Amino acid sequence: MTEQQSSNTQWEDALTFVALQRDKSAYAELFSYFAPRLKAFGMKMFGNEQQALEMVQDTMLNVWKKAALFDASRGCASTWIFTIARNVRFDMLRKKQSRKDDISADDLWLNGEYPEPEADSDAGQWDNQLLTEKLAPHFDRLPPAQREVMEKVYLQEKTHQEVSDELAIPLGTVKSRIRLALDRLREALDGTRN
Repeated sequence: MTEQQSSNTQWEDALTFVALQRDKSAYAELFSYFAPRLKAFGMKMFGNEQQALEMVQDTMLNVWKKAALFDASRGCASTWIFTIARNVRFDMLRKKQSRKDDISADDLWLNGEYPEPEADSDAGQWDNQLLTEKLAPHFDRLPPAQREVMEKVYLQEKTHQEVSDELAIPLGTVKSRIRLALDRLREALDGTRN
């Protein structure tokens, strides 16, 4: 068994103890390992320590409450925990949105810059798989300028600034094209759910 597999098993076991026995020492191990990683993730996403710490607290509280929902056959523990963190982050952004009329694409979408919780990059693969399955098929419906920017940002994982430099267009134009494309993709996705 590799060190990576051993680590995954350790966290899966800890989640099982939390789920079945409400084991506080297993939870403390999970917390001490994941909290600093989640904080780094939050700092990268929010750029604000208070919001990052709020995200860590909410995520780890959900881990305690929902440990019984973890299913090792669907992915490793770190991926599950970081998925909870992403959901908490989106909830925080929704609350922020209710306090302000406009939310930018930057608030909702990341440039593929999640810190990887494990060396095997399960979390990154999960994000790319979700993006590829849900959004990429709709890229063909976008106007060429929007499609080009979306492919560079979300499929090639380039930053907005890199796309701006590469296409020799202003950064604001890149962001506007992304916002317009996201609106179109949201409509397309809503249409496929109905």
